Amino acid sequence: MATRHKGRGRKGKSRTEIHPRRHSRHLEGVTDIDVNNHEFLRRFVTEHGKIIPARLTGATARQQRRIKLGIRRARNIGLIP
Repeated sequence: MATRHKGRGRKGKSRTEIHPRRHSRHLEGVTDIDVNNHEFLRRFVTEHGKIIPARLTGATARQQRRIKLGIRRARNIGLIP
C-alpha cells in the first residue's frame, strides 16, 4: 500500500506568490478588437497559424474570446492564415 508523503508542496504560499499574474503588452490601450486590423491579430497567431493561448499572451478570458472570434473572422475573410 502506498503512503502519502506529507510536507511536500508549496508550504502555505499562495498562487500569486508562485506565479504572478502576467499582463498582456499586446493589449495595452486596446478596447475593441477589429477584424480588419490583421497586423494586430497576427500577434496572437503562430507561424503555423495556431492561436496562441491566453496563458502565454497574458490576456484575460474575455479578451481571449474576442481575439479568438476576431482571428476566426479574419481567416474567413482571408486576411490571415
